[in-house]
Amino acid sequence: MTPHSALASPVIPDAPRDLGVMASELAPRLGARATIGLVVLATDQTIEYEFRNLLDLPGVGLYEARLHNDAEISPQTLRAIGPRIAPSAELILPGTPVDVVAFGCTSATMLLGEDYVFGEIRKARPGVACTTPVTAARAALKALGARRVAMLTPYAPEITAGMAASFQSQGFDVAAYATFDRRDDRDAACISVDSIVAGAERLAREAPGIEAIFVSCTSLRVAEVVTRIEAATGVPVTSSNHAMAWHAVRLAGIDDAPANAGRLFACGLA
Repeated sequence: MTPHSALASPVIPDAPRDLGVMASELAPRLGARATIGLVVLATDQTIEYEFRNLLDLPGVGLYEARLHNDAEISPQTLRAIGPRIAPSAELILPGTPVDVVAFGCTSATMLLGEDYVFGEIRKARPGVACTTPVTAARAALKALGARRVAMLTPYAPEITAGMAASFQSQGFDVAAYATFDRRDDRDAACISVDSIVAGAERLAREAPGIEAIFVSCTSLRVAEVVTRIEAATGVPVTSSNHAMAWHAVRLAGIDDAPANAGRLFACGLA
């Protein structure tokens, strides 16, 4: 017998024991207090990050679906988003109740109209409560008691001017607005928080008497520096993501406030 011949006969293990069906009980689902659905643009790098931080609340579940879009922000590419909203909303927890669906594009909402966006969401989720960054920003400014406001965006100047005009038509006094003019959504996501803080500070200096600052675009990182901007400018600050996260949980009946989320999260719906 060679030294290796003992290896030729493998050891046969005992058959595994079948323990059958284990007892189990169903616990409350992760979104037992509120389930929030979020439609996210394919190019967006920021909204999920900010929502997860702002909605890190007990019993609140956040579920997203992405929607194809072009990186270039133009009226044509924004219009193309419209028919894609319903199919995306349909992918959020099929067969499971959702309390609120939020649509994550400020400029597309402005172009398409809130009623159109809500109609597309409700093709997939009939009767669901809906919000958009535009809807939420108006609700947030109202809750803050702010009528005279300033706006900061990354959009092309004509889109920014159109947004200011729309807010004016809704009864707000837009005292000043400015843009970073970054027309590629991937670039907008990389605008530094220091640039955003500096832009907000300049708006506050150039438009004395404003009662709030709205930073528009779901790609801009604002939630992490809201309290910093408020301290520097002396006025409440909100953004597309910040306002929409607040509006979504308030629509769902949740009054909680995460830490360091600024003045808005101390407010209920007006």
